Amino acid sequence: MRLIITVVVKTLKKLPKPHRTGLAIASLFLGGLILLPSESVEASRHQESLILDAGVRYPVELSVLDAPVFELEEDEGSWETFKVGRGDTLAKIFKRAGFSARDTYEVTQAGELAKTLVTLIPGDELQLKANDQGGFAGLRYQVSYKETLVITPDEDNQTLKADLETKNIETRYNFAQGVIKSSFWNAGEDAGLSDNQIMHLAGIFGWDIDFAVGIRSGDVFNVVYEENYIDGEFAGYGDIVAAEFINQGERFVAIQAEDGNYYTPEGRSMRKSFLRAPINFKYVSSNFTKARFHPVQKRWKAHNGTDYVAAVGTPVMAAGDGRVIEASYNRFNGNYVFIQHGEKYVTKYLHLKKRNVKKGETVKQGETIGYLGATGMVTGAHLHYEFLVDGVHRNPRTVSLPKARPIAEDQRAAFMDIAKVRMEQLDNTKRIMLAMK
Repeated sequence: MRLIITVVVKTLKKLPKPHRTGLAIASLFLGGLILLPSESVEASRHQESLILDAGVRYPVELSVLDAPVFELEEDEGSWETFKVGRGDTLAKIFKRAGFSARDTYEVTQAGELAKTLVTLIPGDELQLKANDQGGFAGLRYQVSYKETLVITPDEDNQTLKADLETKNIETRYNFAQGVIKSSFWNAGEDAGLSDNQIMHLAGIFGWDIDFAVGIRSGDVFNVVYEENYIDGEFAGYGDIVAAEFINQGERFVAIQAEDGNYYTPEGRSMRKSFLRAPINFKYVSSNFTKARFHPVQKRWKAHNGTDYVAAVGTPVMAAGDGRVIEASYNRFNGNYVFIQHGEKYVTKYLHLKKRNVKKGETVKQGETIGYLGATGMVTGAHLHYEFLVDGVHRNPRTVSLPKARPIAEDQRAAFMDIAKVRMEQLDNTKRIMLAMK
């Protein structure tokens, strides 16, 4: 083809100029005749035939279905995170975010839920969003691992509304088992329990076992507890739902009911009129005995109580509900508190650093009545605790306490179903641990 074109071009160049011009005009005329159709043309679209005339420009309509569809996402703006520092308030954080004092006031008035923002804790985080004018457009504050406070303008953009967004939580059950060798605390840590779980376990059995003086090497515990997951990720521990403790050969079992309280598998409440110990366990320097050589008076005498040694300032709790009949100081007892429980029982708390109650006041079980100290005739800081029944000193670790109240009759059937499942879980964990050994 290229050779033919070359020959034609050379031939044209040899022709006179008038001839070359005439050939060019003839070529254009013939080209136009070839390009223009000589009859009507049919075009087909969606199986419908249309007759189109040559040389006529027709408008073409595009169907919406034929055009690509684009969905415009709503502009949600950008969230900015502010970390709460020492001394920070909502007003200070809003000022850093560029919001006005009016914005701060309106957020605090967004409802009862907004009151959570009054007690911000250093380390907390607030997510804030501004509108196009720089004003407040949204707040997010994680109240707990499963709840987030959200404050946004309502639909008319005139007032603010506060809501709690709750994430779905998946609850799984895990277990732990331990044998006490040196201390209950160490055994709990070795079993993989958290500090809170160890204290919770002690609290469950605190009416039956004195964890400060009653624990022995070889004691065994077995626990079934909840683990919470959000979107497949661990989000924190839940409650202890079942527990077994064998203390000095005696077996205690606790099952959590739907009301959150703990009962024996038969439905008797674990809660009793008195705690075995009025202080969180640490260690005990001197047990209940009829004859002890007094370290200050240098003579043998009865020691009608139990001495609990812990850090100065450790809270001392009322062992049971009652009325304060003495709250004073003398050179022997130091700061002391006596509590009457009904007509039969009296508890005494000696050598306190500070009293937290006054004579005549009523107290509840577990309420802080003072703080451990070293006042009076002592050689070191400790709490001296006495338990009297009908005016006679008794060993608070072994004295028989009033029987626990059973679960309400209308809840018994449901609890027994729960107890059956929990006992099976406890038995299964023991078999698993035995197999692992």
